[in-house]
Amino acid sequence: MKSKINWTAFSKKEPEERIAMLSEKMLLSSANQDYLKKQALLPLDVANQMTENVIGRLALPFSLVPNVNINGDYYQVPFVTEEPSVVAAASYASKIIDKSGGFKTKLQNRQMIGQVALYHCDDLVKSKMAIKEAEKLLLDIANQAYPSIVKRGGGAKSLWTEEKDEFLIVYLSVDTQEAMGANMLNTMLEAISSELEKIAHADSLMAILSNYATESLVTATCEVRLNYLSRNKEEAKILAKKIELASKLAQVDIYRATTHNKGILNGIDAIVLTTGNDWRAIESACHAFACKDGQYRGLSQWQFNTKTQKLEGQLTLPMPIATKGGSIGLNPSVQIAHDCLGNPKAKELAQIIVAMGLAQNFAALKALTNQGIQAGHMKLQAKSLALLAGAQHAELPLLMKQLIKSKPMNLETAKSLLESIRNEN
Repeated sequence: MKSKINWTAFSKKEPEERIAMLSEKMLLSSANQDYLKKQALLPLDVANQMTENVIGRLALPFSLVPNVNINGDYYQVPFVTEEPSVVAAASYASKIIDKSGGFKTKLQNRQMIGQVALYHCDDLVKSKMAIKEAEKLLLDIANQAYPSIVKRGGGAKSLWTEEKDEFLIVYLSVDTQEAMGANMLNTMLEAISSELEKIAHADSLMAILSNYATESLVTATCEVRLNYLSRNKEEAKILAKKIELASKLAQVDIYRATTHNKGILNGIDAIVLTTGNDWRAIESACHAFACKDGQYRGLSQWQFNTKTQKLEGQLTLPMPIATKGGSIGLNPSVQIAHDCLGNPKAKELAQIIVAMGLAQNFAALKALTNQGIQAGHMKLQAKSLALLAGAQHAELPLLMKQLIKSKPMNLETAKSLLESIRNEN
């Protein structure tokens, strides 16, 4: 059981004080505590081995969303994002949902899919039957190509075929354990491709992992009590119904659905990136899943339950996440992220990520259907302009206040107001 932690005034502290609190709460190993205090970047020599033509490293804000209640456990969730309000929105939503009972998550499966595309197949019916009869042989060949995963309890589990246009596509499902499994799948698929050519009397076009991880689905649900939407019961009901309507709008209008899903991915990408995972693969899978029935739709669903008088949210996503392999073990900042989370297994991490996508979505829909999104954005724009004008930390509150009231609100105005504030002092 992961207990709730007292983070009183955490958001009002300086970064150094927040790091000290992390140490006090025993969330980090001693090595990672030292690394975070030094604020060291990924070592250049390591970065140079990770990609080509390296000239440096790019730093992004590394934040924490505290006390996210998922299945009764409390997680301190690391976010890496450059976009203002994402961390604040996730924290706000998680706090409200915690008071309403927290997130409930369920992992439907945890396997990756790869495919061998066959063509020049003379008799598709015979080829499909021959492949079906040779399934055990093909699975054995796949597992022999990567025996280490079999020893850890994973490996190739099933195989099936589908006819699509001129292609006979053979799909392989593999339990990749803690790894995302790209190299594993590709090795297995290449191992069986030559045997498939013989069995099907066809040619192999390619053998490759698919990022459309429909065998790695995770569902997150939550409830929100009306009193956390508004103190006025009637206003709360109206807002709950408006959030339900906003959810429906994302189901029928692709323009809204695209932005709706981007908001969900604000929270998802922030964790995927900080845990050293492939955020491009996750986004690709999620967007494909959004149009699984032939139309691109919003990924989440919200409805106001008139019987329980609660707003109910649900989000199901493919989440082929990893805790081992790739660059996860190379980047010290990534190790800090896993430490903060309590070093979860891949299945647990996948559930955390989907829950945070639902949290981010709730915060966005509540803002959009209530006071509108622009009120918060004006504050963010004012802060960005103030920082660009050269304002120091102590000067920000007054300058931002004056900027919001000023027209036009631009960089020139920010510089002029900052100069006036400094002259007055």
